[in-house]
Amino acid sequence: EVHLVESGGGMVQSGGSLRLTCQASGFNFWSYDMSWVRQAPGKEPEWISGINHNGGRVYYADSVKGRFTISRDNAKNTLYLQMNSLKPEDTALYICAKAWGYSALNPRGQGTQVTVSS
Repeated sequence: EVHLVESGGGMVQSGGSLRLTCQASGFNFWSYDMSWVRQAPGKEPEWISGINHNGGRVYYADSVKGRFTISRDNAKNTLYLQMNSLKPEDTALYICAKAWGYSALNPRGQGTQVTVSS
């Protein structure tokens, strides 16, 4: 059974940084593309970043490009998202997904809340 557990969220002031972690289990993590998706209250989920199975290809949404960095450690079955220069509009539930992109059908975690105050 696929199990994805996010951590690292919290409250931070505008301009601050956070590092999110997604611990994966139940599948061959090193073989799969992974993504970070976020959902703000009342809004549709937004695919913000993706990384292919070996880290050689990454994607960033324009909204986070230049501020967020996705990475993975296949030896530790762990996905990361380094978030710098955070803005209030980054406030959302951040979810990791076993996929390249976002679909409600893809396995995903419960998410970790990020709140950025101005």
